[in-house]
Amino acid sequence: MWRILLSLTLITITQPLVAQLRFGYYDVDRLYDTEPSLFYDDTEFTPEGRYKWDSTRYERKVNQVVAVIDSLRCDAVALYGVESEQVVRDIALRLKGDYTYLHRTINSFDGMDFALLYLADRLEPLHAEAQRAALIIEALIGRDTVNLVLCSDSRFADLHIEELIERHPERGMLVAGKLYNLDATAYGLHDCLAAAARRGQGNRIYRGRWRMRDRIFTRPPLRGHEGAVVIRREWLDERTAEPLPTYRGNRYTKGVGAYLPLWCEIE
Repeated sequence: MWRILLSLTLITITQPLVAQLRFGYYDVDRLYDTEPSLFYDDTEFTPEGRYKWDSTRYERKVNQVVAVIDSLRCDAVALYGVESEQVVRDIALRLKGDYTYLHRTINSFDGMDFALLYLADRLEPLHAEAQRAALIIEALIGRDTVNLVLCSDSRFADLHIEELIERHPERGMLVAGKLYNLDATAYGLHDCLAAAARRGQGNRIYRGRWRMRDRIFTRPPLRGHEGAVVIRREWLDERTAEPLPTYRGNRYTKGVGAYLPLWCEIE
């Protein structure tokens, strides 16, 4: 099985580069469990609903997501688009790595949450808090306390980032999510995928072109090195070479999702 890593830069290194953390981000594109929710309407993603979302389809998608995460070989992977802790637990139990998970409900209208899978000897969460369209985690990376911001909407990311910088101006920050409209320079953030985006690469096809829909940012003293988009043939539509979604309209296509995963090295 082959894969292509886009936007990797070949560098001649005269001194060893110590990467404390290999970090990934992956929008799993609406991974619902099969049980009706008591708090919002998810009936379309139930066995009797519009998408006939039964245990067979659920198990297939969980296994596909697990294969994607295993391929990243990351120390920590942030996920978006998981409906419940049960979904996150099912993923974590099937991974090859000895990952621990963190999940919080963010009370989104569609039930989609963030989660963090991590190797406990590489990252240690100290505190986690669900916010509007975001999960904010205070964590140890090495001996440094950092703020990790996972956010699905740039409109709210500004508020969260500003507040954290005001409270902890000396801390490094790692920000990831659907943040292509975020003004990173206003907060001293480094966009790990900026060079790849300028080269026309991305993790989603939009109007016939690749677009870097999701981003990973770092703020000193954390340093993020140029990241990559990971593509494997079995994740793509053979006819269009686009990421193959789980559904096209009402038609079940058996795809893993419409978005490709990202990763970068954090020093």
